[in-house]
Formats: sequence, structure tokens, C-alpha cells
Amino acid sequence: MRVERQVLFWLAAGLALVMAVLLLKDVLLPFLIGIVIAYALNPAADRLASWGLSRMLASALIVAALLIVIALLLVFLVPMLVNQVQQMSLSLPAEFERLRGVVDTKARELLGSRFPDFQAALDRAVAELASNWSSVAGVVAKSLWAQGLALVNFLSLLLITPLVVFYLLVDWHPMLDKIETWLPRDHKATITRLAGEINGAISAFIRGQGLVCLVLGLLYAVGLTWAGLRYGLIIGLATGLFSFVPFVGWALGLITAATLAMLQFWPDTVPLLKVLAVFAAGQTIDAAFLSPKIVGSKIGLHPVWLIAALFVFSYLFGFAGLLVAVPVAAAVAVLVRFALEVYLSSSIYRGQQAGGDGPGAGAP
Repeated sequence: MRVERQVLFWLAAGLALVMAVLLLKDVLLPFLIGIVIAYALNPAADRLASWGLSRMLASALIVAALLIVIALLLVFLVPMLVNQVQQMSLSLPAEFERLRGVVDTKARELLGSRFPDFQAALDRAVAELASNWSSVAGVVAKSLWAQGLALVNFLSLLLITPLVVFYLLVDWHPMLDKIETWLPRDHKATITRLAGEINGAISAFIRGQGLVCLVLGLLYAVGLTWAGLRYGLIIGLATGLFSFVPFVGWALGLITAATLAMLQFWPDTVPLLKVLAVFAAGQTIDAAFLSPKIVGSKIGLHPVWLIAALFVFSYLFGFAGLLVAVPVAAAVAVLVRFALEVYLSSSIYRGQQAGGDGPGAGAP
């Protein structure tokens, strides 16, 4: 089979896969979550099996432990988060008005006769901010309803995802062995090597970065609560969750926490300094210890590539795309590096007359 025909075959297969995902994206969420969880927990199933348990029993124990953890979160953590969200929505307008009063008083002292112009500009900015916030909130609520409750409701996640995790854990190695028998014999070694690189990149994210996000979420939640921030728990956990994008999660969390600290405590600056210290400590611990030790350099993705992947996949596939954006981007990066390697060693790049002018040619 000529190279051109092979390229066309794989492009057609990839296009068919993308089209199938686009058509079925509204019902894929429980299965995608199940695949991600099973991939993350497969080493635990292997360890239990190495201790003499059957694969089915090991999988059942893992799923049971997972359900217990989810139940504990629903019973203890979710009510606290909902309570903080309710408090935030009720108290933020009053706190914003208090901060505005402080700003007005200080501006009146500093500006004198120019204060009315400043006040008019501030009123316009506040009105525009309120309008934009209402629009954004409406779009977010509509999106959550359309992609969440209307298509894949919470009950389906609760019932289907554990089943997917269980069966994938039980049949993980037989599935991989079966897929290996389908590989083109002439390219088996190359595909196996690429699959190993992809597995290393994806596992670094799902297992490594997932653990980093959990640690950072707990660190920020405890630290912001210590700083006295009224909504420290939800902001800290959200910052840890979004930390899978380097710097972006930290920056969003810092801006949100600092703004709320100003709204809540200004003109007292001590809580704001505590918030800044918490985020500085979190970033330092992440950069110096967590990411190098837990994740390492296996993901190999530039932050801009990560952000672009999140935007593209969330736009095309909704929340399901957001869930798999970074793992798929890591896999695509491996394939792109391989394609570049093939191109640089081909006659298209080196020319028909290159002959022995490859790397190392002509060396003494």
C-alpha cells in the first residue's frame, strides 16, 4: 500500500471518528467520565489483582470505594458549597455598594470639584458591568440547562458512569490485547511506540495533574478560609479545579479572591495581603515541588496550546469536550511531533538529491 493511500485511509478514519463524536456528543458525557475515571484507577486495579484478588472483585471494590467517596461529598461538601454560593449571591450587592461608598468618599476628598465627573463615569461603568454580568450569567445558565439537564441529567451520570467504570476496569487488559491484534503488522512497532508516548502524556495529566489539582484545591481552600474570606472554600476548590491549565487557574483564582477580599474588608488591607500570600505560596509549592515531582515533563504542552485546546473542544463538543480537551491535545501533540519527524526525514523536505545528506552524513 502506497504512503498516500495510507495517509488517506487514516485521515478518513479520523474524520469519521470526529463526525461520530459530533453527532453523539449530547449522550457521551457519562461514558467519557467513565473512561477517564477507569483510566485513572486502572493502576489501583492492577495492584489489587497482584495481591491475589480477581480482576472482577478488585474492580467491584474500587467502584464501591468511589461511590462511597461521592456519597460523602454529596452529603458533607456539596451543601457547604451551595450555602456559600447562596451567601455570595445575596451579600455581594451590599458589599459592592459599601465598597463604592468608600471609593466615593475617598474620591470626593481627592478630586474636589472634579468629583461629579468621576461619579458619572463610575455610574456608567457600574451599569455596564451589571449589564454584562447579567448577560453572561444568562448564557451560562442556558448552556448548563441545554447541555446538562435537558440532555444528560444527573441521574444518568449517577447510574451509568459507575457501570462504565466497572466494566472497563474488568476488561481493560483484554481490550488492549484485542486492539493490538488489529494493528497493521507492518506498522505495529511504530504504533506501539506512539501509543506508549501518548499513554505517558495522558497519564501524566489525568493521574499526575489531577492529584496536583486536588492538593492545590485543598491548599487554597484552607488558606483562603484562614485569610477570613467568606467564600474561601468554594473559591479555593474552584482554583484547584482550574489549575489543570498552568497559570490560568491560579490567575483567575487570585483575581476573584482579591476582588472579594476588597469588597468584604476594604479599607482593611490585612486580609487582602493574606490572600496574596496564600496564592504566592500555592504557586511556589506548585512550581517548585508538585508539578516537577508528580507530573514531570511528560505532558509537553505549551500553555497557549492548552488554552486553545480548551476553547476549541468546549466550542465543538460542549462540556464533554472540555473534559477531554487536555488529554486529546496531549495525544495530538505526540502525533504532530511524529509527523514532523517523518517530514524532516522525507524527500519532500530533504529533496530528491539529498542522498546521504541526512543527519551525521559527511562526518569524519
